Amino acid sequence: MLHGELMRQAPCIRHPASGSRLSPVPTTRLFVVRHGATQLTAENRFSGAVGVDLSDEGRWQAAQLGERLRHEGITALYCSPLSRTMETAAIVGRAVGLEPDAREGLREISHGRWEGLTRAEVEERFGDEYASWEEDPFTFAPEGGESGVAVLARALPVIREIVTRHQGERVLVVSHKATIRILLSSLLGFDARGYRDRLDQAPACLNVLDFRDAVRARLMLFNDTSHYAHHPRAAQGNLSRWWDAIIPPRS
Repeated sequence: MLHGELMRQAPCIRHPASGSRLSPVPTTRLFVVRHGATQLTAENRFSGAVGVDLSDEGRWQAAQLGERLRHEGITALYCSPLSRTMETAAIVGRAVGLEPDAREGLREISHGRWEGLTRAEVEERFGDEYASWEEDPFTFAPEGGESGVAVLARALPVIREIVTRHQGERVLVVSHKATIRILLSSLLGFDARGYRDRLDQAPACLNVLDFRDAVRARLMLFNDTSHYAHHPRAAQGNLSRWWDAIIPPRS
């Protein structure tokens, strides 16, 4: 059954006081996607503001996602202006018949002077700074970089604008690992200080969010890669020191 048919068949709501018939509130569905893999993804390097291109694997992942979304009735496509998200959006956009609309607010968090370095290199060169960031990445920013608070301040208004503009429609949003996790933490009421420890985003993964209005959201699908992988990826070495810590066996 088509989405429009579902909306036409949705029951009207009666006001409890007057009994008058009200129109059903349309649900806006966002397909929120992380860009495909890059070479820096494989090397586990900080690549927030760096304009790195997709790898061949990342292009293949994006193509698989495009096939998955081809018949979802998506009516608009937004993305971050960085090259890896623009390329991912262009590949998926060809499958769904849409051109991407770049929005600055959807770009990745900037890691400042850490950009292009591995986690081990950052810990060695900027140990105190890295320790503060590990403790609270939402409010702390490395020198020259952004905090999670700053990312939320620019990204959340974009999401709310999209939901308001496309009420009742299905919209694709292509963004980045940290930006998506910070947005999900806010929209779902999580403590955003733990976004790196508790939420993962695989390359070219799919998240689905349904909105009743620009504020109220329900997570329907999270970090799904079934369009190119048979099993969820193992989270190793790419979340946080808290996650990767070796816990001694119980005696």
